[in-house]
Formats: sequence, structure tokens, C-alpha cells
Amino acid sequence: HQAKHGMSRATFPAAARLHRPEEFSAALSGRRIARGNLLVLTALAHPTNTAHDTARLGLIIGKRHAQRATTRNAIKRAVRESFRALRMDLPAGDYVMRLQRAVGDISLTSLKLDVRTEADAHFSKARR
Repeated sequence: HQAKHGMSRATFPAAARLHRPEEFSAALSGRRIARGNLLVLTALAHPTNTAHDTARLGLIIGKRHAQRATTRNAIKRAVRESFRALRMDLPAGDYVMRLQRAVGDISLTSLKLDVRTEADAHFSKARR
């Protein structure tokens, strides 16, 4: 039972994602929670009695800052893993993680580590 519960905590269902452009723009109009070397986290809190009583994530990882699809996918994967791990501890709201700076010449392994560390720090800050 313990392992099963641990698995269910760290899921990333469709209900935990932002889908429509207006959801993104609303979340981006919220307050900036954290700004790091590569990423910016913006959040819009939900009133407690709305249909969305969970933390939802949107990603904006543009070609302008990461030309290669493999780079963009690695960044998205690392941010999603971080969000999955911390989602249950986050206040209900819409969170948008945006790549704000060009990714330098760095191996994908190092990039994923850097992004994961930064994303974890940003989401931890959002918990407070």
C-alpha cells in the first residue's frame, strides 16, 4: 500500500496542466515567485472554492532560447519531474515556468541537473 500511495502522489494528470492560451495568460499576469539563472516562475493563486483545487503547471520553453527540440524537451522533462515531486505541497494555483535566457553550450545531462535544481528551488519558494 505504501508504494502505491507514493506513486499516486507523484502523478501529473491532465487536470494538473494548463491547456488553453487564456489559462497561460491569466497565470502570467499573476505574481512572479522566483527568477533564476534560466527560469522564471509565475503563479496565480486560486480562490479555495473554485473548480481547480490543485496546482497546475504550464511550460513556456521557446525556440528563441533553446533552438534544438532535444534541449527544449530535456528542460520540460526536468521541470515536470520537479513539479510532480512537489505538486501536493504547493498551494492551489496556476504556475507557469518560462525559459527566460538562452541555453548556453552545455551537455543535456548538465542542463537537466541545472534545470531540476532551479525548478526545485522555485517550487520550494512557492510553497512558502
